[in-house]
Amino acid sequence: MGVHIVVIENLKDWHPDYPTVRVVTARDYLSMPEYLKAKGIRVINLCRSYRYLSIGYYCSLLAEPRSHRVIPTVRTLTSLSSKSIYSLNVEDLDGLIQRSLKKHAADPDQGFELPIFFGRSEDPELQDLARQIFDLFRCPLLKVEFRYQGKWNLDTVRPLPLNGSASGPHRQFFIEALSGYLAKPWRAPRARSTARWDLAVLRNPAEKMPPSNAQALQKLVRVGKKLGVDVELIEKKDYERLSEYDALFIRETTAIDHYTYRFAKKAQLEGLVVIDDPDSILKCTNKVYLAELMAAQRIPTPKTWVLQKGDSEIPILDDALGFPLVLKIPDGSFSRGVFKADNPCQFKAITERLFKESDLILVQEFLYTQFDWRIGIFNRQPLFACQYFMSRAHWQVVKHESSGRRVEGGFKTFSIESAPKDVVDVALRLAEQIGDGLYGVDLKQNQHGVYVIEINDNPNIDAGIEDQVLGDRLYELIIGEFVRRLEAQRRV
Repeated sequence: MGVHIVVIENLKDWHPDYPTVRVVTARDYLSMPEYLKAKGIRVINLCRSYRYLSIGYYCSLLAEPRSHRVIPTVRTLTSLSSKSIYSLNVEDLDGLIQRSLKKHAADPDQGFELPIFFGRSEDPELQDLARQIFDLFRCPLLKVEFRYQGKWNLDTVRPLPLNGSASGPHRQFFIEALSGYLAKPWRAPRARSTARWDLAVLRNPAEKMPPSNAQALQKLVRVGKKLGVDVELIEKKDYERLSEYDALFIRETTAIDHYTYRFAKKAQLEGLVVIDDPDSILKCTNKVYLAELMAAQRIPTPKTWVLQKGDSEIPILDDALGFPLVLKIPDGSFSRGVFKADNPCQFKAITERLFKESDLILVQEFLYTQFDWRIGIFNRQPLFACQYFMSRAHWQVVKHESSGRRVEGGFKTFSIESAPKDVVDVALRLAEQIGDGLYGVDLKQNQHGVYVIEINDNPNIDAGIEDQVLGDRLYELIIGEFVRRLEAQRRV
């Protein structure tokens, strides 16, 4: 059995009579080398807040590249933040909810609250219900609220903070629940699966920089018909229709706190074949996670530093990296949220602004090249190779002007065989760590070697650019992989 550690924001939250277990602060867990390198750790994240991009969020996010088991996972946190997922997850619970709560008051104005600590309820009659809700929302401390409207309905599921929930009348319950949890082996929830034969392509016609242009989407439709797949372009308003399809292909810029992630999560729960899958979105959209993952796997990157809010590391950074420096918010895309500081004054101003959005930010050495490589990979196989040139008189591929205007550099597309082997190999190494989805790995190459900049979970596939070498064959390979996965599901 692995070693348990409890991560908290403030040591004052942990009392002497709590179970004997190693307790560390969130700041130490994120920054101390012993936790970066240790293996076999099981993390119980009891931070006061799990809000998106908070220090509690990062503790769950960064446990994965360290090969630590963590509760709650970021997938759990995103599910808890999306009420639209509740009804999907709890359909099978309805009968149990009615049986469990039939003895409780049915006053529409009263409702009922159920605290769940590590999958346990203080009321033995509610234990089965508590356990099943915990299996759906695997968070240490939960408060579940039910409302009565002709029958009992699950209204909200919220994480509870340690500093409030484990005190007062619930103190002994917390001690017993945690002690029981520490004594049991780690168990993961089961997955669901099903299969059918239609492909939904999620797009946003109003998006200014979509992953695929209109011509590429039409090629998907045409090639799909050729391969016996009905490809339908859908939008945000079609969320409730998602179960009508066999598979989902997201061709819209993804983000965790966005409906694209909710589409991916629902598609996965419904058993659809989905690209981008939720895990790939989680991993690829956060640059801090990727920085730790690449460091752990010894994948070459520009020299990188992760800053926590409150750090004053400019002198160290100046010595270690030197100016100019590149600063990034964790979940920017298409060159947005990426800034260059040419001196300490600019660095201070940019970090102060970025720390208003995230408790952690990324700082990297500045490597200028005339172009970035992009290697497109699907199911661990390279599809295309492109050079994206920096926009004119600028240090990025896309220049975002204050007026809202965008200026993009040129491109050159290569066959995989004619692209540099070391560039392709490094890209494949990183994609292997993420999964078997569709990825675009961005790299820089200079006289010192090849360096990964980032990996995208929904890379551009535009007609006239990424398909310039393969033509329709590119779309055949993509839809063919959907077909392969659908056929594999049907054989199960």
